[in-house]
Amino acid sequence: MSKKMLEDLLGQAQKLQEEIGKIQEESRKKTVEASAGGGMVTVIANGAMEIVSIKIDPEVVNPQDIEMLQDLVVAAVNEALRRANQMVSQDMSKLTGGLRLPGLGGLFTQ
Repeated sequence: MSKKMLEDLLGQAQKLQEEIGKIQEESRKKTVEASAGGGMVTVIANGAMEIVSIKIDPEVVNPQDIEMLQDLVVAAVNEALRRANQMVSQDMSKLTGGLRLPGLGGLFTQ
């Protein structure tokens, strides 16, 4: 590999790294929403896979059946994170031209 080719390759890698950084920053600002129990529990997550908020309808809070509330929270959180991951994957596919590169989605879980 010639020095020129290596320099070009390193330049492309640096540009890709900068673009990934931009997408990471943009993804932190984007949110997705998911709910469970017919909207009794609603969770909002961002593209950094962080839970931004959880809203629980007071009607679902029953001290005699706390397991149901726990199940609804888990279901809503899991769905919100799934949607956030899907959103990030779509954003990354724009950068990679639709190529599915394994591991790039994991860049957003830091």
